[in-house]
Amino acid sequence: MTEEFNFESVQPPKKSSFQETKGQKDKQVLPSSLASLELLSIYGSRFNKLGTQNIRRSVETCFSPQKLSTEEIIRLAGARYLQHSTQWHHDICIPVHPYGMSLEGLSEEENRGVEHAQFLLAAAERVGCQQFERASMLLSHLLWNSSGGGGSPVQRVAFHFSQALLERIKRKTRGKVTLNKCKKNEEREMIEKLILDTNMAITCHNKIPFNQVMQFAGVQVIVEHVAFQTRIHLINLDIGFGVECTALMQALAERHERQVELLKITAIGLQGMTRLEETGERLVSFAESLNLPFLYKIVFVRSITEIKAEQFGIEDNEAVAVYCPYMLRTMVSDFVSLEHLMRVMGKIRPTIMIVLEVEAKHNSPSFVNRFIEAFFFYAAYFDCIDTCMKQDYECRMRLEGILSEGIRNIIAMEDGERMVRDVKIDVWRRFFARYRMVETTFSDSSFYQANLVTKKFECGNFCTVERNGKCLIIRWKGTTIHSISAWKFL
Repeated sequence: MTEEFNFESVQPPKKSSFQETKGQKDKQVLPSSLASLELLSIYGSRFNKLGTQNIRRSVETCFSPQKLSTEEIIRLAGARYLQHSTQWHHDICIPVHPYGMSLEGLSEEENRGVEHAQFLLAAAERVGCQQFERASMLLSHLLWNSSGGGGSPVQRVAFHFSQALLERIKRKTRGKVTLNKCKKNEEREMIEKLILDTNMAITCHNKIPFNQVMQFAGVQVIVEHVAFQTRIHLINLDIGFGVECTALMQALAERHERQVELLKITAIGLQGMTRLEETGERLVSFAESLNLPFLYKIVFVRSITEIKAEQFGIEDNEAVAVYCPYMLRTMVSDFVSLEHLMRVMGKIRPTIMIVLEVEAKHNSPSFVNRFIEAFFFYAAYFDCIDTCMKQDYECRMRLEGILSEGIRNIIAMEDGERMVRDVKIDVWRRFFARYRMVETTFSDSSFYQANLVTKKFECGNFCTVERNGKCLIIRWKGTTIHSISAWKFL
């Protein structure tokens, strides 16, 4: 069943220079271009294998006179790399001037960004071909000319990808790192630390639009599905700071026709008991301020496989809703836990289950697919953070540190080492269907709420909400970032 998560909507990848190969020496000859790469073909509608004149025309017409986004710079770099890859000679690792002259119409910073992206593509291709020495030289050049703290978003994302590629080289040349039996999800641990820093967590929440957009849409769906219930039980699989819970409380407290007799919230805990207790204290205090009857409970377990339906204390007369934010992606590599969780949810049979996920394909066994998809995805995320948090250096650095760990997980790790795996909504739809789950359409009111939230932000015009079948997709400057979907059990 785990093969489902390796499903690719494109044709099976052809053998390419980017793809993982075994037993090849460093003297392998590189192909003349990356045009055969299947993911670059998908992005080809954006790259278009541009010629010299077309590249300049695309800058003048398609991209508009405004500052290019991080993704647009990478698209342009990809087009130029496809066109000029033969100029990266096999015996010379770093050309003095990769393509002769800078693009007219681009600023110095944008030209530098295009160059950084081109060097990164060249390094990744050589890593894929196991030409580790040449790749290391390119990456050293990149790291020397970029920084994780300063510079443009392109420079920063290139810096973190360069570090991940270097780690991949070390793992390939020095043997796999031995893992402890208790595998660590370092990305999750960094998020936990951010949540514990209350002021910084609130700042990040208030500045970045994605979470708020999805939380308000999700809460609206829950409210609609418990509209005629007076006893409501919310099971939160990853409660974090509990912001979505306060939004639900407020919505339920404002009901006039059928007042709430009791709202129960159960938080699942795998680590950080203190944080869960502090969240509970805040929620209890907030419920009292609303004069809302409220009960908070923690189900603390060492692993997902220990969760049992009986632990939730569900009563016959209460409507159960499940809120699942970014939890399932951490279990794709641990299918036993994922299957166990879904069977427990099936026994509970909630009125509605809200699922928030990263909308990206970062689970492909092909290195080329993972690298290209991750490069575009994280470039857009870095662009968002740079746009929304220019004046909040510490918060930006903390968030980019979390993203850097995600990049490391995708690029440097292989097989069982990769703790977090992102798949798109189409894969989740097929997976949920196995457990007799049906997708529920987001109402016009939920869609309106989501769009309304984006208007609160100064950068909200870059964040768009679209329908994808019955779910909602959140994009940043056109790049898909997150999905939110609603499910019922038959």
